[in-house]
Amino acid sequence: MKIRNLILAIIFLVFALVQLNDPDPWLWVALYAFMGGVFAFAAYGRKHRYVLIGGMAACLIWTALLLPEFINWINMGMPTITGSMKAEEPHIEYTREFLGLFICLVALGFLYHKSFVKKG
Repeated sequence: MKIRNLILAIIFLVFALVQLNDPDPWLWVALYAFMGGVFAFAAYGRKHRYVLIGGMAACLIWTALLLPEFINWINMGMPTITGSMKAEEPHIEYTREFLGLFICLVALGFLYHKSFVKKG
């Protein structure tokens, strides 16, 4: 569990670094740095239920705000969002942001489940 959490911490911190060239970097750097910190602390047994719940709530609300754009992308026939690193169309940026938030939400949910949900 410790190694997995450390690997996830490193991955999320790398995500934070690559966001520095984004048009709105500080929101994304803060989110991914938070995620990296949560997993780094979890690797050493420091998990706080309300930090995880707050992170999940923030990701869920932010994801809900982007949901209409994600649905629009699906209705467009899901055109590629990986053609280039520069987002030429708004749906590319919104879809990538939605998916990034969804990854964070799933990761926090997984950590919460492994840490606080009683087995059997």
